Amino acid sequence: MGLITGLCVFLYHLPQIYKWLLKPYYITSVLLTVSFVVVRKTPGLCEHLATQREDGNSCDFDWREVEILMFLSAIVMMKNRRAITLDQHVGNLFMFSKVANTILFFRLDIRLGILYLALCLAFVMTCKPPLYMGPEYIKYFSDKTIDEELQCDSRVTWIVEFYANWSSDCQSFAPIFASLSLKYNCAGLRFGKIDIGRYEEVSKKYRVSTSPLTKQLPSVLLFQGGREIMRRPMVDSKGRAVSWTFNEENIIREFNLNELFQKSKKLNKSRGSKGEEQNNSQPQEGGEELPTESKKDQ
Repeated sequence: MGLITGLCVFLYHLPQIYKWLLKPYYITSVLLTVSFVVVRKTPGLCEHLATQREDGNSCDFDWREVEILMFLSAIVMMKNRRAITLDQHVGNLFMFSKVANTILFFRLDIRLGILYLALCLAFVMTCKPPLYMGPEYIKYFSDKTIDEELQCDSRVTWIVEFYANWSSDCQSFAPIFASLSLKYNCAGLRFGKIDIGRYEEVSKKYRVSTSPLTKQLPSVLLFQGGREIMRRPMVDSKGRAVSWTFNEENIIREFNLNELFQKSKKLNKSRGSKGEEQNNSQPQEGGEELPTESKKDQ
């Protein structure tokens, strides 16, 4: 039953997996993930490798390598229990596979270990995960615009994500936040984002640490009238984020998005009625349309 479920999930995500295969980040990650298995199983190459097997077969895993691979599988399964998106599942697999391969290569031959570690470092420095570029309705702030936008209209509630492009957790949360913006964005309920990895002063002002040790990225803050009402994750007295799962259900429940959206629709209606009264009282000149906000206004 588990095998059938896994196969169904794989087939469901097959179009997305196919798109990944066209991107250098995922191609390189797959190659680094399977590199040890390929080296150990390739005829003509595996015969020259060291082994601790009693039969001397250097083209098969010895007992220690099997233990390491089994431990890798257990760690990936444990980490993926808290993963929400497919990107998080695959990211955990890539990360822990690289760690396991590094140990296996150093155990096999120190020269191979150094070479593999160098390749991993070069990969981290030169190849970044692709950013989410799907549909969304989000206002992108800078250090000069965030205060003005949050305080511009006291009737507007803002939900703002503080993120950094280098954070894998932020990249995994991006499609979830984009989906929420498409469902709940309206005149009285707006969604915004700011890259505090670029704007250190904003990070300090709103008390969102960019340090990986504090685990505060991403942070989602609710603003009303320019004042912070709540945030997730919460931060303890030591400045560390309280463990919290960033999925769509939790965001909707904790921030009362359904209730906020219903109140915001009333604001839309009041604005619409006022606009109709002004249009009726003033003669229309020409047929020009009012400009609309772009999807990404950076």
